[in-house]
Amino acid sequence: MKADYVLLDPTGNMTILVKTPFPPSERPRIAAELMAREPAAEQVGFLSHEEGFDLALGMAGGEFCGNASMCAGVLAAAERGIVRGDMTLRVSGAAGPVKVRVLRCEDGSWQGRVSMPEPFSIREAELPGIGRRPLVFFDGIAHIIMEGRPDRAAAEALAPKLARFLQADAAGMMFLDPENETLTPLVSVPGAGTLCWENSCASGTAAVGAYLASKNGGSADLSLRQPGGSLAVSVRNGRTILLSGSVRILRKETVSL
Repeated sequence: MKADYVLLDPTGNMTILVKTPFPPSERPRIAAELMAREPAAEQVGFLSHEEGFDLALGMAGGEFCGNASMCAGVLAAAERGIVRGDMTLRVSGAAGPVKVRVLRCEDGSWQGRVSMPEPFSIREAELPGIGRRPLVFFDGIAHIIMEGRPDRAAAEALAPKLARFLQADAAGMMFLDPENETLTPLVSVPGAGTLCWENSCASGTAAVGAYLASKNGGSADLSLRQPGGSLAVSVRNGRTILLSGSVRILRKETVSL
């Protein structure tokens, strides 16, 4: 069995997008094999074509991923020879279409802007092991906003338990340092069996923006420095969330599995 895939770098959050069709039941296994071949990769998405959309993206664990959505929009544009435009995607974990605006830069990289799904819940909740914390739910992923530097061993032990407790396809622990405008993201995806300190997290950045906007009259603009670079988020009226970052298409591969 052969698999065609593309390796992309969205702000350091290395992403594999698989072009060969695989049934959803096979995707966690295929994702694990590909991530073993690409040690820098942090997540795997599967591409398909669906009428009315430029591309459809299904993540290995069924979660929503903003960085992978940005990558899929860039790939859809690149394969059509489009250097500037808007791509419409169907993405796992998102109830409606996901819009991605892309622009090819002179150095061959791309700038992407994703219209992120609106969170369906922003609240504080008592959570096992960490007490009362802000919690932002998107379709497909829940983010817990933490403050300060992470205790990595403790966080790695807690994140999968929190994902199960929240009954979420994926759960992120977003360690925010508001004074220095930094974010350190840890994401657990139980369905794919992955736990990763991500170099950047688009949905986590959006969650922080949405949470801060909920405290500040519905609007927020911020750029958060993450291990792989910076992501910017703009929130208006507590509903419209635009997430901006960069994407590089690194290489295409065909492998036997």
